[in-house]
Amino acid sequence: MIADTVLKRKGLDALSESLGLVDAERFISLILREPFDYTEWQRDLYKSISLDELYSNIKEFKEKKKASENR
Repeated sequence: MIADTVLKRKGLDALSESLGLVDAERFISLILREPFDYTEWQRDLYKSISLDELYSNIKEFKEKKKASENR
């Protein structure tokens, strides 16, 4: 398990890389402003996808990430 500070830094880096700085800030602002139940959100997030499909998507993502890191 990594330290909280490292986790926050990696999370912010991932958001910024994925959304850009402005939209990452907007996202954080939205999360802080609105009531948010992470458990309920997570439960509903993958409701329409099978476990096998989710596993396949994760595996594909990891393989693409590994390939891009090896370039």
